Amino acid sequence: MSSKTNLWRGLICLAVIIGAAAVALTMKPNLGLDLRGGTQITLEAKSTDRVKADAEATDRALEVLRGRVDGLGVSEPTLARTGENRIIIELPNVQDPSKAAEVIGQTASLEFREVMAPATAETKPGKGEVVLPDEQGQELLLGPVAFDGNGISDAEAAMPQNSIGDWVVNVQFNKTGRTPWSNLVASACQNPAAGNRIAIVLDNEVISSPGIVPELCAGGGGSSTSITGDFTQTEAQDLAVLIKGGALPVPVEIIDQRTVGPTLGAAAIDASINASIIGLLLTGLFIIFIYRLTGVMATIALTVYALISYGALVLMGATLTLPGLAGFVLAIGLAIDANVLVYERAREEYHENPKAGLLSALTTGFSKAWSAIIDSNVTTILAALLLFFLSAGPVKGFGITLTIGVIASMFSALVVARWLTEWLVKRKWIRNHPQASGIGGISSVRRWLNEHGPYLVRRAGMWVVISLGVAGVMIAGILVRGLDLGVEFAGGRQLEYSTAKAVTPDQAREAVTEAGFPEAVVQSSSADGGENISVRLPKIDETEAEKVRSSIEQVGGKTVQVASNTIDPTLGKELRNKALLAFLIAVAAQMAYLAWRFRWTWAAAAIVSMASVVLAVVGVFAWWGKPIDGVFLAAILSIIGLAVNDSIVVLDRIRERTRTADIPLREMVNEAILSTLPRTINTAMGATFILAALMVLGGDSLRDFSIAVLLGLLFGHFSTVFTASTLGLLLEEKWPYNPDKDPRKTVDPYAHVVDGRGMPEDGGAVV
Repeated sequence: MSSKTNLWRGLICLAVIIGAAAVALTMKPNLGLDLRGGTQITLEAKSTDRVKADAEATDRALEVLRGRVDGLGVSEPTLARTGENRIIIELPNVQDPSKAAEVIGQTASLEFREVMAPATAETKPGKGEVVLPDEQGQELLLGPVAFDGNGISDAEAAMPQNSIGDWVVNVQFNKTGRTPWSNLVASACQNPAAGNRIAIVLDNEVISSPGIVPELCAGGGGSSTSITGDFTQTEAQDLAVLIKGGALPVPVEIIDQRTVGPTLGAAAIDASINASIIGLLLTGLFIIFIYRLTGVMATIALTVYALISYGALVLMGATLTLPGLAGFVLAIGLAIDANVLVYERAREEYHENPKAGLLSALTTGFSKAWSAIIDSNVTTILAALLLFFLSAGPVKGFGITLTIGVIASMFSALVVARWLTEWLVKRKWIRNHPQASGIGGISSVRRWLNEHGPYLVRRAGMWVVISLGVAGVMIAGILVRGLDLGVEFAGGRQLEYSTAKAVTPDQAREAVTEAGFPEAVVQSSSADGGENISVRLPKIDETEAEKVRSSIEQVGGKTVQVASNTIDPTLGKELRNKALLAFLIAVAAQMAYLAWRFRWTWAAAAIVSMASVVLAVVGVFAWWGKPIDGVFLAAILSIIGLAVNDSIVVLDRIRERTRTADIPLREMVNEAILSTLPRTINTAMGATFILAALMVLGGDSLRDFSIAVLLGLLFGHFSTVFTASTLGLLLEEKWPYNPDKDPRKTVDPYAHVVDGRGMPEDGGAVV
C-alpha cells in the first residue's frame, strides 16, 4: 500500500470526523415521544349527506392523515382510531402544533374545473356548475368538476425554472387523471372569451386560475402541470402535502389539542444510557483483550463510527426513540464484525508466512475479508432500503436508520480502522514485537480447531431434521399459547385521571407497575392549564381499570377518571400489511442477490436459516408469554440482518475454497465452518456485553429487546452451522454444481490477492 494512498485515506477520515463532530455539536437531535413528549391531537370524523362517519370511513381517513403527517416531516408519529369515529395523533418534537393541526385537519377536497365565463349577479349556474371568486376576488362561473385529487400521483413544492418569482406546486397526473386533464385543457383552449382559463379549487376556494398557454394547447395537456398562486415556500409545501395526501373521505374536526410528556421516565432513560455506556466500555475492553493493539485501533474506529452515525441521523432530522437508540448502540457492538473478519484473516496470513511481515498480513486480511463484508452489508442495505420505500411508520424509520448504520460501519472498518492499523504495524517496535499487535499468529482456539475440530456436518440430514423439530415446537407455541400482542398490534384502552395533588409521571408509573401493570404507558397530559395523568394499557376490564385508578390515588390523593377511550392498534391493518409486504420483497431481494453471488442452493439455505431464527425467537416469546410490541418489532428487524450476515461469512469461505480445495464437499464445508468459528465467537461476545448491560441495567423498556436479540444471536449462530450449512450441503449434493453452465461460480473471489511471498494464490497472474 503506497504512502500516498494512506495519506489520502487519512485526509478523508479527518474530513469526515470533523464534519460529523461539527454536526453533533451544533445541531440537536429530534427526540421521540418516549424521550421528550410532544403534541397530541384528537380529531372527530363527521358524517355528511353522502358518507357516514363510521369505523370504516374513519380508518380510511386515518391512512390519509398518516400520509399527511409523513409529508410534514414528522418521524415516528403515533396514529390510532379510538371509538367509532375519533382519531388520536401524537406528534413528537413538533415545533408549531397549531399549524400541524391546521394542515392535518383540512378536508382537502381538490377539484379541477374549466372557467366558463366571468360571473355577474344575474349568472345562474347550471348542473354541476358553481360561482366562486378567483384569487383577485373576481366572480367566475366554473364548469362541472373535470376530475378530483384522485387523478394525482405526486405533488411537490418548487421554485420556477428561472428561480425568479413565487413558489409553485408541481403536480404529476396518474392514469386516472391524464385523460380528464387533456380533455380539460382542450376545452379551455376553445374558450378564448373566458381567457382560456382553468380553475383549481381546494375546499370550495379557488387557489389558482391560470390561463392555458399556447404551447400547452398545442401539446394536448401532457402528464403534469404547475399550480401558481402567489405562494410562499411554506404555503407551497403545505399545499403539496394536502394534494399528495389526497382528500379525506369524511370531514374531521379538531376536538382536543394538548401537550403530552414522555412515555418513559427520567430514571428509565438514565438507566438505559448508563447501560449503553457500560456495555460499550466492556465491548471495547474485550476487543482490546483479544486483539491487543489492533484492538485499540478498532475501538477508536468504533468511536468514530458512533460519531458518524449520530451526526448523519441528526443531519437528516431522524427522530430518536429509546428502541432506536438501543438499536443504534447494538449496531456499534455489531460494527466490530468487519474488524474481526479482517483481523482473523490477517492472523491466518501471518501464521502461514510470518516472514512476509505484519503489514503484508494485514493488507491481505483486508483484501480477503472484503468479499464477505460487501456481501453481508449489501444484503442488509437491500432490505433496509426496501423497508424504507415500501413500508410506513416505525418500520420506515428503522429502514433509514439501518442504512445509515451499515454505511457508517463499513467506512469505520474499511477506511478508519485500516488507516489506523496500517499506521500501527509500520512502527518499528511493533515489527519487532509482532505478538503485541494482536495479529502475530493464530489464537489457541483456532489452533485447536485446526487440529482437533469436530466433524459437524457428518450427519447433515439429522441436523436438518432436528431443525424442523425445533420449528415445530415453536409453531406449536404460537398456536397453543398464542401471541401476547401489545397495544400497537392489538389495541387497548387509554385512561386519563385528575389527581387532588400534583403527581409526576414517574410516581404514577411506579404505582401502576406495582399494581401489576408493568406494560402500561404512563405520561403527563396538559390542556387548558390542567395537568392530568394518561395511562395506555392493553385491553382491560372495569375491575382492572379501577385497580389502576386506586394505584394512582395512593400517590396523588383523590383521583378521578376523566376519560376512558378504547383505541385501535397504532400499527393499523394497512400499516401492518405494508410492513409484511416490505419484508417479503426484502427477503426475495436478498435471495436473488445471494443466488447471483453464490448459488441458489446456498442462497435458499441462508434464507431458510434466517426464517427459522425469527420463528424460534417468536416461538420462545409465545411460550414465555412475553409481549409482542413495537420494541419486539425493532428486535426482529435487527435479528433478520444478523442471521443473514452470519450465514454469508460461512458461505464466503465455502465459495473461496470451492476451486482451490481438493477435498470432498462435506470436509470442505466443515473446514469452512471451523475456520470462521473464532470470528463468530468474538463478534457474538462483543454484542453480548452490550445486550447484557441493557438487559440488566436498562429497565423494563429495554429488557425484552435485549432478550430477543440475545436469543436471535444464539439461535443465529447455531442455525448457521446446523441449518444453513447442512441444508445447503444437502441441496448441493442433490443438485450438484455444473461448472460448464456457470463458470463464474468457480472463481475464487480472492484469486487476485497477492500473498505475503509476492505471488497470487494458485499461481495466477499478479494484478
